[in-house]
Amino acid sequence: MYKYNEDDQRIVEERAAQFRNQVKRRLSGELKEDEFRILRLQNGLYLQIHAYMLRVAVPYGLLSSEQFRMLAHIATKYDRGYGHMTTRQNIQFNWPALEDVPNILDDLASVQMHAIQTSGNCIRNISSDQFAGVARDEVVDPRPYAEIMRQWSSFHPEFAFLPRKFKYAFTGASEDRAAIKFHDIGYRAVMNEAGEVGFMVYVGGGMGRTPMIGKLINEFVPEADLLIYTEAIMRVYNQFGRRDNKYKARIKILVHELKVEEFTSRVEEEFAALNNEGAVPLDRAEVERVSAYFTDPDYDDLPENNAALEQQLLDNKDFSFWYKQNVLDHKKPGYAIVNLSLKSPGVPPGDITDVQMLMVANLADQYSFGELRSTHEQNLVFADVKKDDLFDLWQALKELGFAEPNIGTLQDMICCPGLDFCTLANARSIPIADQITRRFDDMDYLYDLGELKLKMSGCINACGHHHVGHIGILGVNKKGVEYYQITLGGDATDDAAVGKILGRAFPEDEIVQAIEDILKIFIDIRDQGERFIDTYRRVGAEPFKIIYEEFSLKGAGL
Repeated sequence: MYKYNEDDQRIVEERAAQFRNQVKRRLSGELKEDEFRILRLQNGLYLQIHAYMLRVAVPYGLLSSEQFRMLAHIATKYDRGYGHMTTRQNIQFNWPALEDVPNILDDLASVQMHAIQTSGNCIRNISSDQFAGVARDEVVDPRPYAEIMRQWSSFHPEFAFLPRKFKYAFTGASEDRAAIKFHDIGYRAVMNEAGEVGFMVYVGGGMGRTPMIGKLINEFVPEADLLIYTEAIMRVYNQFGRRDNKYKARIKILVHELKVEEFTSRVEEEFAALNNEGAVPLDRAEVERVSAYFTDPDYDDLPENNAALEQQLLDNKDFSFWYKQNVLDHKKPGYAIVNLSLKSPGVPPGDITDVQMLMVANLADQYSFGELRSTHEQNLVFADVKKDDLFDLWQALKELGFAEPNIGTLQDMICCPGLDFCTLANARSIPIADQITRRFDDMDYLYDLGELKLKMSGCINACGHHHVGHIGILGVNKKGVEYYQITLGGDATDDAAVGKILGRAFPEDEIVQAIEDILKIFIDIRDQGERFIDTYRRVGAEPFKIIYEEFSLKGAGL
């Protein structure tokens, strides 16, 4: 993973020192909250319902065991003993005292971490495929380019005063696991017939109150032009993006209003102008310098097939279930990718305690070269586990509570903090997630349902990505009462789709039963082997709307 040089380290240390002075002025009353707000947001500090919340950046989801131990220390010393993994691969602490935040930033800087660009109208934490560098379907490792983009954009003047927050995502695989079509800019690293690296560039994707699928504006931007072409996009956004209405300020609105052809034409004009002005292309030497931080670890030369593992799978049913759901093929023979599920009854999706963090860090050292990844779906990944070690790792994860064999099932839902924490939320998400997890706890039933993406948000800002859930749940407020609206048919993969609202919203005491009724209909009408999303695409929403008739009958006492 990338290691800071002296300049990088000085930047985060100086930023922490600046914020220490700003916090001191706020605590003394010299700065009022309105004046302090922009300063704290630049350092990832939000003011939520009960306390401040600090969002820590985890660029492209990659963490060392040392960094994870520091996060555990912060959770223990400055918070309430836990952190929350987010859908942008970051981690949040929900209870820091304002006077402690400068100390937290100093501690983060000591392990090459910070909270910069996790809030405000800036380039947010750049995300990536959580299996980057190890996936068998990968064409180009996108992490060096994500790191180059992070460094280049952090203090670039074109990004200093954007109309609205801005999100990038990178993938280099044939399967999109980074939801690139739902980002302001999504990049797919590809290779042409000559073996040259380039990027398919999608612009104008996003969720929130106006969900849109990103538009492909260039099928192959050469590696050398990556930064210049990106700057051209940002120039167009800065010139023509709305600043008078924050609800219309995202680049997706600009692309929609200009139409993709006109937007692309303006980008190409700016790209030509930048080249005429003497823009500096991305140097191959710089790519090689950064790529050197992302070379393969010291893998052993192992056979692809493992007789001992095969026997363990035959002998232990529970281990076999976990292996099937949570373990994926690795590019290197004899190794595997392991998903650690942070989804279990009684625990908010994505939450992890300080003790668990320490144990995960130790397991990363023991089994995965001292590295781990955070995912968009609020789980963790060990990317480089020997097949010889899978059984022992599984046993350790069981003790830790992270061996639930539910990756890709209904239980593996995304859920935002909702009204329990967030000032923007209209309804609670965490209690509904817990009700769903407890109601659907029969793993045989979940496996029979197959792959099913359930995603839930407590408000229209869609931090829980409900728009792209096969089944989405949106919390809404009706005259002070919490209700939950269902959407069906969303998809964040290459077959990108925005879910459609099924009908009226349900009150809290009906929403879980409504989900169960939808699943019963799915089981009745699916073709053999069909996933939920495939059935929905085949039959549409109409067969599922019968649940409203059933609830009307129940309400009438029939």
